[in-house]
Amino acid sequence: MIRKATEIDIQKIMEIISVTIKEMKTYNNTQWDESYPQAINFSKDIDAGDLYVDELNDEIRGFVCINCIEPAEYDHIDWQSLEKAMIVHRMAVNPNFRNQGVGLSLLKFSEELALENGVSYLKTDTYSINDKMNSLFKKFGFQLAEEMEFLGKEKPFYCYDKVISKK
Repeated sequence: MIRKATEIDIQKIMEIISVTIKEMKTYNNTQWDESYPQAINFSKDIDAGDLYVDELNDEIRGFVCINCIEPAEYDHIDWQSLEKAMIVHRMAVNPNFRNQGVGLSLLKFSEELALENGVSYLKTDTYSINDKMNSLFKKFGFQLAEEMEFLGKEKPFYCYDKVISKK
């Protein structure tokens, strides 16, 4: 079940972040590290009503932040559309639930939330060497828009977008 996150969820989310960062380091992915994301980022997401968790039997299977806040770096990207978009941020799947469709479920939820809010366009980005997220975005039908320099990282980030068809 996907629901809005609460402050009580932050400890479990940060545990998932910690394990994810360790895993990312094994393939030299520095997209997330000890300085980002922090509990304060998720607390702000919760205050804004933008953070969602996928929960099963009191365990968080994954989480995603969805809102209309675009990084300034998006201004220079050649997107498919100029329409208002919802942005997929800070998404991760608990390693105990990998390869069970949780990532796809969170993206499907993002799409449904956008449509409920009258938005038929999604944008997101991920580090170019984050193979798992790049693969997931492509699998879900996102199109690679462009690369951007972001967060002072040595490699580029890939920007993706998807025009959602109303079913």
